[in-house]
Amino acid sequence: MKNLLITVITLFTFQLLSAQKADITLEDIWKKGTFSQKGVYGLESMKDGENFTRFESNKDGFEINKYAYKTGEKVQTILNTADVSVANNGEKLEVDAYSFSPDENKILLETEMEPIYRHSTKSEYYIYDLSSKKLTKIPAKAKQSFASFSPTQNKVAYVSENNLYIFDLDANKTTAITKDGKWNFIINGQCDWVYEEEFSFDKAFQWDPSGLYIAYYRFDESKVKEFSMTMYQNQLYPEQYNFKYPKAGEDNSKVDLYIYNLVKESAIKIDLKDKDMEYIPRIKWTQNAGLFAFYTLNRLQNHLKLYTYDVVSNKLNSIWEDKTDTYLEINDNLHFLKANKGFVCTSERDGFNHIYHFDMTGKLVKQITSGNFEVKEINAFDEKSGLVYYTSNELATIDSDVFSISLKGSGKKRISSQSGHSSIEFSNGLAYYILSHTSAEIPASYKLFDKKGKQIRVLEENSILKEKLNGFNLSNKEFFTFKTSENVELNAWMIKPMSFDVNKKYPVLMFVYGGPGSNTVQNKWDGANFFWYQHLAQKGYIVVSVDNRGTGGKGKKFRDCTYGQLGNLESKDQIEGANYLSSLNFVDKNRIAIQGWSYGGYMSTLGITKGAEIFKAAIAVAPVGNWRYYDSIYTERYMGLPKDNAKGYDDNSPISHLEKLKGKYLLVHGTADDNVHFQNAVEMAAKLQKTDKAFEMMVYPDKNHGIYGGLTRLHLYRMMTEFLDKNL
Repeated sequence: MKNLLITVITLFTFQLLSAQKADITLEDIWKKGTFSQKGVYGLESMKDGENFTRFESNKDGFEINKYAYKTGEKVQTILNTADVSVANNGEKLEVDAYSFSPDENKILLETEMEPIYRHSTKSEYYIYDLSSKKLTKIPAKAKQSFASFSPTQNKVAYVSENNLYIFDLDANKTTAITKDGKWNFIINGQCDWVYEEEFSFDKAFQWDPSGLYIAYYRFDESKVKEFSMTMYQNQLYPEQYNFKYPKAGEDNSKVDLYIYNLVKESAIKIDLKDKDMEYIPRIKWTQNAGLFAFYTLNRLQNHLKLYTYDVVSNKLNSIWEDKTDTYLEINDNLHFLKANKGFVCTSERDGFNHIYHFDMTGKLVKQITSGNFEVKEINAFDEKSGLVYYTSNELATIDSDVFSISLKGSGKKRISSQSGHSSIEFSNGLAYYILSHTSAEIPASYKLFDKKGKQIRVLEENSILKEKLNGFNLSNKEFFTFKTSENVELNAWMIKPMSFDVNKKYPVLMFVYGGPGSNTVQNKWDGANFFWYQHLAQKGYIVVSVDNRGTGGKGKKFRDCTYGQLGNLESKDQIEGANYLSSLNFVDKNRIAIQGWSYGGYMSTLGITKGAEIFKAAIAVAPVGNWRYYDSIYTERYMGLPKDNAKGYDDNSPISHLEKLKGKYLLVHGTADDNVHFQNAVEMAAKLQKTDKAFEMMVYPDKNHGIYGGLTRLHLYRMMTEFLDKNL
């Protein structure tokens, strides 16, 4: 009787404590921003490495303030709205971004910014002279992109209407480097859509360190087919937005590299001998005077070459290459050393992504890191000490830690100190660094250290958010692994209801992305989605995510096994995950759903069709329905060309499996999705109707791949929640 009384009191106390905490609402997440975390963004290190600047908004407009790294105290206000207004004849400018000239005597001010695609924007640029207090507008007929100061001269290069220009402030003169730019035909100094999306850069020109040359891309997209999107925008007659989008197997832009000589005022085209090299995914000036470097990549993306080009002798050299039977991923882990001492880069040639040192002829000097782990990024290189700073998952596949190591591969030292995800950002000269950290249970923190590793101070700990979280009912994210029937071990996490009872049966939502090299199972803060999972857990759901084969962090073999057959092994693993969950005595095997966005929407659709017997409901947001509809660079990297792999394309496209649908299916798409086109949803809807399959569909007019703006996300997540409630 006494034990029973203790049990009753304990249970009552737990219920009382839980009752005192609030449940998470969708409005908290998507309307009020209750769980938004603070970051340390916009810190621009000054050239002395001892100070940084920040762009800060206030009631009067903006300030660009200078702070000391060592003390954190404000040193001075460099520029503010009032200064600019005075220089602009009393007219206020709404400034969106800024950048300093190399001597820090002038500031480029970016105004009236508008997006183009995922990364690119165009704006009106002004130049403010801190000495003369004079404001100069870049004299262009249309908005400009990527305006950037010369490293040594009083000049600014920029792109406008597909042409590259130089504005000379001393002479008040604009020089057109190119004149043949034309919308949907020729682009100079700026990437086409597919380069921007899949090679993750948009500015397609670079000053050399001397300021005497500019290297730039020229895209001839005249043979690339146009894609058309209807933009409704509450107009009587909707507009058509037409842009060049190369789909798998179709013509790409023809890409050339040019070097413009500012003294001679002429450009030289680099004559590439390898005509089978389709892409130029990166360019970079070396630390040797006048020596330019660039990568080329073949269309199948399994052969990468590194070239150097001497602007004086016009000599082109192929100095290094990487090959594989599957595909190579492009990154920014390329660093040229001073004094002709070679370069440092990463390669997967031993099965895992590691750091290598090569001389300038491409001869291996040293493999710097090794082991069954992945180097994710080279963060910095210290020329004086010969130390390489990098991020890897060598302590745990779901973690990221920061290390330093010598060029000789010795003296490895862990910089980060906590399990989870850490990243590092250095000041100029590497005198200071900011170490950020987050984990599944802890929002982001940012701490400043000196070069010796001594903590200077905490910049941000999100203390307010942490305190706020104590007032809400939150369940822990539990990491686990399981083995499939093919004896493949997969990483996963699970969130259970706070009132979890092992004797009850719970419905499950599996969240999936699953694309090549990606990960959803990571020991880091998930942001808004994490709170949606908590909202579902409060309602009695178990939420689970599984990293299938093809995802990152476990080496090239694990990732590349999906090559040529995207969706095949990944969907098998998600089905295996559902089967594993259904074997647990607290899971209701008749109430398992799957949800994903983009590649995840593709996966959730394969789940509800290929796994029709195990998944009872699925939500697909912006899914790829047919790989033939998607862009050339991404699709061919993992699938090869359609003409060579028709079976791989067709067998694993969701549109080929929709007749198998048995459960409840919700299809969501934005009509202005320039990435995964609305065409995918339309064709899948047509196939579902043709095969007499019931489904639900929500269309977001004029929304792109992100489906956001206003209350859009609240609407989307409320709809998805209600769909799950209704069907599970």
